[in-house]
Amino acid sequence: MVDITYKNNTLRIATAQAIVKVSKPETIEAIKKDTVPKGNVLAMSKAAGLLGVKKTPELLPDCHPIPIEYTSIDYNITDLEITVTCTIKTIYKTGVEVEAMHGASIVALNMYDMLKPIDKGVEIHHIKLSQKKGGKSDFKHKFKNNIKAAVIVCSDTISAGQKEDRAGKAIIKILEESNVEISDYIIIPDEKEVIQNKTKDYVSQDLDLVIFTGGTGLSKRDVTPEALEALIERKIPGIEEAIRNYGQNRTPYAMLSRSVAGTIAKTLVLAVPGSTNGAKESMQAIFPSVLHVFGILKGARHD
Repeated sequence: MVDITYKNNTLRIATAQAIVKVSKPETIEAIKKDTVPKGNVLAMSKAAGLLGVKKTPELLPDCHPIPIEYTSIDYNITDLEITVTCTIKTIYKTGVEVEAMHGASIVALNMYDMLKPIDKGVEIHHIKLSQKKGGKSDFKHKFKNNIKAAVIVCSDTISAGQKEDRAGKAIIKILEESNVEISDYIIIPDEKEVIQNKTKDYVSQDLDLVIFTGGTGLSKRDVTPEALEALIERKIPGIEEAIRNYGQNRTPYAMLSRSVAGTIAKTLVLAVPGSTNGAKESMQAIFPSVLHVFGILKGARHD
């Protein structure tokens, strides 16, 4: 199976359709009047479709078992065609497109099975995905172009050349995947004054995003939060909560991190853990959806 452990839960919606075409008007009349020998075609096919949706991961080996929180199966009859529509909703890490298509397919196949004794010309057509919503693609930020960022690694050992930086590089990789331009990447010691001076410098350059990694723990040298909180004009607690909640689902030690998020003028300043996993997971928790902040800072509405 594809690894989805790094993904966030979002509302996922998918709608699929299938068309059942009969060969004579009498078949449609029998469906409407509920005179098909095998029973109520629409009701029984709907029940089959609901079962099909729930059993999708049992039949398709790479399909993740997921909670199905809503399913609707609807019919539209036009001339000799019955259009089956299957809509599914869930709040989870992966989409429900396959479940919707499977549901529509099973409905159509059950109708075929029930109608074949009275109509040998029944056909199934156009099984397809009609619509999908949810996931990262739905939260791509409208003002994502030309965002420039600086990545600052706060570490005494790395700045002294005693250790290689991995966390900063992990952050850069995720930023580049989100089409953010890296304007600067530096390594500095855990010094409050150095952190503040660098922050002021980047803000004066009108940089959009400044990300610090390291110095968010509880040792005596971990001063990044104190340095930044003295400068931040507007804190964004939701970002901090999202980072810690995401991390806590992966390691119980995430509660000890003091991640920081806020704005100085129109610059978003973030401080995330200095461990490679901590930095990577913090970025996964909020990107690319956090880029929406730059639209808001430019006056866009919360659509």
